[in-house]
Formats: sequence, C-alpha cells, structure tokens
Amino acid sequence: MSTNQASGRRGFVWAIVGGLVLIAGIVAIIVSSLLVQPAPSPTGDATPPPAMPMPTAGASTGEVVDASVAEQGWLPEPITADREVYIRSALEAAATFDTQKSTREDWLDYLDTWFTPDTRYTAEADQQSAVEASQVELRTGVVLPQEEWDSLAREEGRVVATASGDVVYVPVTDDASGDMSIGTSDVTLTFTRSDGSGAETSYEEQVRVSVQVLCGLESVPTPDSAQQAGDCKVVRYFTEPLEP
Repeated sequence: MSTNQASGRRGFVWAIVGGLVLIAGIVAIIVSSLLVQPAPSPTGDATPPPAMPMPTAGASTGEVVDASVAEQGWLPEPITADREVYIRSALEAAATFDTQKSTREDWLDYLDTWFTPDTRYTAEADQQSAVEASQVELRTGVVLPQEEWDSLAREEGRVVATASGDVVYVPVTDDASGDMSIGTSDVTLTFTRSDGSGAETSYEEQVRVSVQVLCGLESVPTPDSAQQAGDCKVVRYFTEPLEP
C-alpha cells in the first residue's frame, strides 16, 4: 500500500470517528435540554382536573347547634337543610334523655329551642301562640309523662331513641311556600334501668311518631349558634302518627 493510500485511509477513519463524536455530542445536548425543560403548560384543548365538590344546599355538614348537651344525656340538634336528616334527629330527640343527668323540665326547655314559628300564620302574635301551643302539646301528649320519668329516675334510668324505619311524608295543608314537611317514622326506644346493685337491664319499645318541620328561609335559627335561616327547625310534634 502506498504512503498516500495509508494516509488517506487514516484520514477517512479519523473523519468517521470525528463525525461520531460530533453526533454523540449533539445527542447529549438534545437529551440534556429535554431533561431540564419545564413541563408544557396545558393548552386550551386540555381537560382541566376535576374540581373538588362543594357542599350543596340541603346537605348535612355534620355540625350541631350545641354538642355539649350530650353531657346531659340529650341529643344535639343538627345544623342541616336536609329534611330527612333533621326529621330523624327530631324524632329521636323527643325520647332521648338520662334521668340522672337532668330534670324533665330542663330537658323539655332544651327541646323548646328546636322550635320555629309556623309561617302559615302571618301575624307575629299568632305565630307565637302557635309555637306555645305546640310546646304544650309536646309536654302533655308526646314525651314521657312526669310519673313515668320519676319511676325511671328511681332506677337510675335513661332512654336512647333511634328512628329505625323509613320516613314517610304527609302534605302540609295551606303551606304555600312548600318548605314544610310532616315526617312519620318508627322509633325504637331503648330503656336502661338499674336494680340498685349496680347491675343494669335494658329492653326496647317500638313507637311511631310524626313531626312537622320547616326547612326554608323563614326558619328562625337558635340564637348565638351557627344555624342560619333555611336550616330545618321543628314546627310541631303530633300526639298520634300521621300517615299518607
């Protein structure tokens, strides 16, 4: 092989090697730029991530007017615009108490705070009279009578109520707003008594109860609470269950 041929071949080899080095360098630069490049911003056609669901009107938030009343053996009033949630709680509250933690009158005074005026009456005086009549009806014809309370108290008794059945609804007559509902449900009462020696016995009774509630902007919230107009309140308990 001539000197010129060898020299030309060596030049060709180094040209190839140089080209490969150049290509490798270009590739390294491209890869490096891709690695450090920020993520592209979404275009107008990109689908945005789903938004977090917001609470809707009528939903129960789990809040209550006063959680501390549970320490007295009472059921806290829920803050909700969901009529079924509220009706169940109202039915349970009318038969949940502990004779060792409160008096019957204190318990009834607490239940009074669940009431709101009947908006079918336009005059304020008539609304107040209707509220007072409903509270008397609760005391005399719905809740446990004083004599039975005293008997239960002698045995250190308590009662827990559970609205165990479906809620059925009855139309409210003359309610132009449509914000009032009458709900009826089976309620299980669990009585617990002590025999004096520290041993307790429990038994159940079944009752069927109806309550009328207002879940509209004319409901009157409990003062100094997180309740707002529109949250459900009690209008009336009935001495006999109402059915469709």
